[in-house]
Amino acid sequence: MRALKIYRNGIFAGILTEENRQHYIFKYDEKYFNDTGKAAISLTLSKSQKEYSSQFLFPVFFNMLSEGVNRKLQSIQLKIDEEDNFGLLAATAQCDTIGAITVKPIIIK
Repeated sequence: MRALKIYRNGIFAGILTEENRQHYIFKYDEKYFNDTGKAAISLTLSKSQKEYSSQFLFPVFFNMLSEGVNRKLQSIQLKIDEEDNFGLLAATAQCDTIGAITVKPIIIK
């Protein structure tokens, strides 16, 4: 199991967890959820106290990943399997992303 802290405009918004490559969970942080001035991180992950579950990496996160030659180069340089979407997201979306979303890895013991 791997997990990432999800930030929107630098503010902690929730936790994305990969149970395995076929099961992903996203849950909003309670403080972020309760702040009515904070927007949802995407239209498909509206602000809710429920836990979102998917067999695939949620589109808002998958679309942050590089494609084609750039993805291949990143996987080689970072020594991450090219099919490991979660690993590539953790390694490449910590800063300088195109949108408002950034991530920080959580170490789970």
